[in-house]
Amino acid sequence: MKIPELPFTVTDWTGVAPTRHPGETGEALWRTLNIGDLRVRQVEYSAGYLADHWCDRGHVLLVLEGELETELKDGRRFTLKPGMSYQVSDFGDSPHRSSTRTGAKLFIVD
Repeated sequence: MKIPELPFTVTDWTGVAPTRHPGETGEALWRTLNIGDLRVRQVEYSAGYLADHWCDRGHVLLVLEGELETELKDGRRFTLKPGMSYQVSDFGDSPHRSSTRTGAKLFIVD
């Protein structure tokens, strides 16, 4: 990930209109700032959310609220709570997908 040239930017996430993204179950609300090839998001997963795909994109992901389950295609599973993050490269060691029983609020840079 390379941050493209841009001026100092402050984002009030409450003013960024959300877009809805259905999961296999539940939904995700994305508030997105696109800067060239860089995507910065505040994401909220509903209770019972399960991603509808395996992801190979690299991310830096921080859990702000709730609890996030991250499953890797090779079978490994991780539970992340507020204040925890994960970092993975594009086409990292295993595709991953997210789910949550309780709902979660995340900050993601990819």
